[in-house]
Amino acid sequence: MRGPLVSTAELRTLLGTVSMLDVRYRMGGPPGFDEHAAGHVPGAVLVDLDTDLAGPPGPAGRHPLPSRTAFESSMRRAGVDATRSVVVYDDWSGRAAARAWWLLRHHGHDDVRVLDGGWSAWVREGGPVETGPVTAAPGDFTATVGRLRVVGPDQVPGVGVLVDAREPERYRGDVEPVDPVAGHIPGAVNVPTSVNLRADGRFEDADVLRRRYAEAGASPGADVAAYCGSGVSATHDLLALAVVGVDAALYPGSWSGWLGDPERPVERG
Repeated sequence: MRGPLVSTAELRTLLGTVSMLDVRYRMGGPPGFDEHAAGHVPGAVLVDLDTDLAGPPGPAGRHPLPSRTAFESSMRRAGVDATRSVVVYDDWSGRAAARAWWLLRHHGHDDVRVLDGGWSAWVREGGPVETGPVTAAPGDFTATVGRLRVVGPDQVPGVGVLVDAREPERYRGDVEPVDPVAGHIPGAVNVPTSVNLRADGRFEDADVLRRRYAEAGASPGADVAAYCGSGVSATHDLLALAVVGVDAALYPGSWSGWLGDPERPVERG
């Protein structure tokens, strides 16, 4: 597999040779156990975003990064091996899948792809579906110390291009359905995850993505970092940036972590 995305057609040819992770998620909703049991890509093991891909919420944000050891344990339970390719999908436009993709690479697994179009595309195009729970043979994945770039709140003001991945109304501060204060980090530019996708839920062509991010200043060689509400959706923008060859950092705490210190400035509009 090449690039960070894999098509439904290509995945059909890879079934049985890759580790499949199903990251069903709804913000504020229950884990996707029932949805997974009702139908999933054959062999896919359910991974819970809140418990497997994040640490306990607190001052660092609603979805802080999990500890290295906790993440390693979760991935081994899911059957992830160091030498076996991994494909991740979700039913949330790729946001949760992108978080798993980023974390696996961050902790040393280089061969990870996100299913382009996710569960919806798989079903729509008649991909085979398996029902019932899946228990994988334990994997041998060993998580390394984080390798990808991250920035903390003290570094954020010095980032050259800070991308806010939330929807425009949240970025502007018109509404804030989740966090206690509306607005954005001063100086951030808004590239919402929704613009990464076509109407069918697949990622836009690389030329389209390259142009959209370049308009925000996020081009190859630029100092770029991304954030969102809690550090999940921002990885969707990092995935889109990876498609066009832009290396960008993650601010894991994101808006919820930024608000952990009431002295930090807030911008609206």
